Amino acid sequence: MNNKINNSLPKYQYQNRGMTLIEVLVAMFILVTGILGAVAMQASVKKGSFDATQRSLASTLAQDILERMRSNDPSLLRLNAYSGTYGGGSASGSIPTPNCRTSTSLCTWQQMVTHDLYEWEVNLMGAEVKDGTESRGGLVGAVACIAHVNNSVDIVISWQGREETSDGASGNSAFAKGCGTESTKRRQIVVNAFIF
Repeated sequence: MNNKINNSLPKYQYQNRGMTLIEVLVAMFILVTGILGAVAMQASVKKGSFDATQRSLASTLAQDILERMRSNDPSLLRLNAYSGTYGGGSASGSIPTPNCRTSTSLCTWQQMVTHDLYEWEVNLMGAEVKDGTESRGGLVGAVACIAHVNNSVDIVISWQGREETSDGASGNSAFAKGCGTESTKRRQIVVNAFIF
């Protein structure tokens, strides 16, 4: 009796019995591969975003010290006072006195140079952005060099990138190559400007 009932059913009902185990495994494999690809892409984007942020910060810091130099009477003697190497660890020294950023203090040009360089190096090292006791806001392994010849100013900022590539100073001047530790992770930005 059951045979007669089954034979009277349309043929398409015999063919629709659901997915087999192999079909489920193939679908799961495709799904997992897609998820892993998305996770790998996210990690790659995060690395690229960090490197872009570091380069943007280096560019901003170079423009910052350049504007500080321009705003402090740009005679040759005063511009030479900015020349030197900065960074390479923690921000050096204590807060200079007097604080030249208050409306009540009148600073000489030497005090202004000292104050400008202190503030700039604090920003370079990220000393004001803390996570517990560690600085988190600056460039990684930052070293900056400033040179002045006549009215031409060279500002070089070096830092450590996350991935190894060619040295960021390759193809640059000897002055730029000497700024920071030679490495395949070294990144560098060079700004040349004239101050009149």
